[in-house]
Amino acid sequence: MPKLKANEIKKALKSIPDWKQQESTILRTFVFKDFPAAVRFVNKVAEKAEHAWHHPDIDIRWNKVKLVLTTHDQGGLTPADFKLAKLFDRL
Repeated sequence: MPKLKANEIKKALKSIPDWKQQESTILRTFVFKDFPAAVRFVNKVAEKAEHAWHHPDIDIRWNKVKLVLTTHDQGGLTPADFKLAKLFDRL
């Protein structure tokens, strides 16, 4: 899957307004009521990511979960990153 160009990334970001671009990644922090809720979310993310064979970097801090997406083998963002971001938003 080819890496997206800057104008394509800008357009794709409009479809996931809670995500922010940081260099060659997109990221979002999700906030939950407590640690168990955050872990349940991470378990759902892991299941979907494994099925898609596209895995985010995950950082859990009590009730906050930060997800970071990029396509490592392409060295940047691809449509797969935005597809997965939308899927995670629906969880």
